[in-house]
Amino acid sequence: MTGLWAVLLWLAFTAALVGVIAWLYRAPPQVTLSRHLPASAFSGGRIALTVRARVVNRLPVRVWIEDESPRSVVADTVPVLAGWVHGEAVQEVQTTLTLNRRGVFDWQGGTLRWADPLGLFWRSVPLAVPTRLEVYPGTHGLLLPDLLRPLLSEGTWSRTYGLEDPISLRGVRDYVPGDPPGRVHWRLTARTGSLTVREPERSASSSVTVYLDLSTGGEVYTDSAVRLAASLVQESFALALPIAVATNAGPTAIGRTPEAMRAALLRLAQAQPDPAVPIIPPIRAGGNLIIVTARAGTALIEQAMRARASASRVAVVAIPDGFYLEPGENPRRQWVAAPDSIRELERQAGALAGAGILVFVLRGNQSVLRLGG
Repeated sequence: MTGLWAVLLWLAFTAALVGVIAWLYRAPPQVTLSRHLPASAFSGGRIALTVRARVVNRLPVRVWIEDESPRSVVADTVPVLAGWVHGEAVQEVQTTLTLNRRGVFDWQGGTLRWADPLGLFWRSVPLAVPTRLEVYPGTHGLLLPDLLRPLLSEGTWSRTYGLEDPISLRGVRDYVPGDPPGRVHWRLTARTGSLTVREPERSASSSVTVYLDLSTGGEVYTDSAVRLAASLVQESFALALPIAVATNAGPTAIGRTPEAMRAALLRLAQAQPDPAVPIIPPIRAGGNLIIVTARAGTALIEQAMRARASASRVAVVAIPDGFYLEPGENPRRQWVAAPDSIRELERQAGALAGAGILVFVLRGNQSVLRLGG
């Protein structure tokens, strides 16, 4: 009988002890979790991430902190901070994130798990650590075709911004096939007997607006279009030209500041297919308009003609197959003919060029480096 009471007393003591432990460790320790990483980066790149945790608890406690990133932002190793804490402890984990896809990613926080020193009771709570990461589309860097550069810059810089000033002459030179007849210096030609043309002082274009037609083409086309547009944005910024990106949501604020570039890239990062009828916003007088489209329908060409009334030059870049060859890629066999709208666009290219609208069609087996070639 005495042995039975001893067992019962031991069980009661054990139950009381377990109850006390469960009560003492019912509340989570104080945890301050922070992430240190760039606020923005480009798709396809890698960035460093440092996760820092500060844990405070009066009693000895076992903690396990796990911080998972969004699916399209893949960490080399999932940051895990684990160990014993008595009083205060600070721990850091460093890893690298691979940015697989463009977009704006928000993740709230990691997960805290804690337990008593014996590991009898494990509990968990989410940690609220709002983090925002802007992943911009990947770009082609400086490998943009030379044929696109005239769309971005009309010659060399002068003291003022704007279009070519036909009155301000830098000099004269011999005629070269392709020079506009209006630049022929007839008096000097008659005097020297050699066909001579004026060489006007040229200045940078006043602005560049890249309009994305997202009404057709699907996600594959959209990804190709935003990469090309991001390349144009970077090139414009490198040339110190005011830049804006426009969609049916409207244009971004035009400018040559880092803020204007960020706004343009952010719009591209968030671009998604939109079945609504494309609407080109008003273009700044004297600026350049570059339209990226998959189909180039009649309505879009009509809007391009209206935009040409104020724009210095309009270019329509059509990607009918939904993709094109980026630097280093191998040609793909084409099984499907171009849509009727693209064929019609190619037939009208000569007439559109006469009206100041350049047409470039990128096929799936054509490199972006030979755009227009």
